[in-house]
Amino acid sequence: QVQLVESGGGLVQAGGSLRLSCAASGRSINTYAMGWFRRAPGKEREFVASISWSGSTTYYVDSVKGRFTISRDNTKNTMYLQTNSLKPEDTAVYYCAAASTGYTSSTLTPRSKNEYDYWGQGIQVTVSS
Repeated sequence: QVQLVESGGGLVQAGGSLRLSCAASGRSINTYAMGWFRRAPGKEREFVASISWSGSTTYYVDSVKGRFTISRDNTKNTMYLQTNSLKPEDTAVYYCAAASTGYTSSTLTPRSKNEYDYWGQGIQVTVSS
């Protein structure tokens, strides 16, 4: 069993930055691929970014490429999402997720919500105009 808790969200003006953190407990995530998803009002939960268990490979949805950076520190059992140049359309609840099948490859970066079996409760990010 893995528990995930997000932090670092809040209100920021367009063009600003936030760093989201995802702290894992209950079990080490050293062999789990990790990812971030988000859900805006009236929309489905969508993929944002993922990182392999080794941290060697990352993947981003086109809309955040060049602005967001996903990283992890396995010694601290924590994953991060650095969000820069934020836009109003980035406003959403952001969810941290872990994939227990990530051990199958040191470069695997799952992109479907169905590939993740552990989820945080989500944290609000609001970007004002």
